[in-house]
Parts: sequence; structure tokens; C-alpha cells
Amino acid sequence: MFRSMNPVFSLSDSTWKPQMDIYEIPGEIIIIAEIAGVNKENIDVEISSKAVKIYGHRTELPRVENIKYRLAEIQYGKFERILFLPAPIDTDKVTASYLNGFLQIRLAKLPPANIHKVPITEG
Repeated sequence: MFRSMNPVFSLSDSTWKPQMDIYEIPGEIIIIAEIAGVNKENIDVEISSKAVKIYGHRTELPRVENIKYRLAEIQYGKFERILFLPAPIDTDKVTASYLNGFLQIRLAKLPPANIHKVPITEG
């Protein structure tokens, strides 16, 4: 009952979604994830030719005795985000870097495949 009435009781109980930017430049798709306070060792990235999964864990700071929250917006615990890509990528040409709380993933796009026309038959 208290969990639904007060978000402080559920700060680390559910999976949260980090904020993301995704954009394209010629030949690449770039993803930026805002995950400040997460150790690099607690971040995982999985890729396929059509999607990227970013997940991990942000450890809650040690609690202070006799604390009274006035505002509690920072999310802790597990996070996960799956992004479907706007173009196929070369999974062998993906790089990831983490600096100042931002994870940057650079994905090389595959060249456009030949268009195959499907004949339409009668009946």
C-alpha cells in the first residue's frame, strides 16, 4: 500500500529506464545514454543487427540515520533499455565509451541491401 502512495518506498524495487538520445550521421547510428553514478563495471550492452539492449545496476548511496526525504527523484537499482535501430548495423563494428555519466555507443550501418521486387500473380 505504501509503495503506491510514496515513491521513496520503491526507489530500488523496480527496473528504471535511463534517458537516451539516438541519432544518425552518414554511415553510423549513435546512442547516448545518461546513467550518471553507475560504475562502468555495472553496465552491459548487447547488440543484434536490429536492436541494442543496455542494462545494469546503480548502487544506492549509503543511507544516513534519521533521514527525512524532502525530494527523492534519483532512481537506483536495475535499469534496462531496449532500442530498435532505424537501420541494420554491422555488429562487428560497434564501439562503446563511458565518460562523465554518459554512455556513448557508435554503430556502423550496413550498406543498403539490394531491393528485391516481388512479382504479383493472378488469383
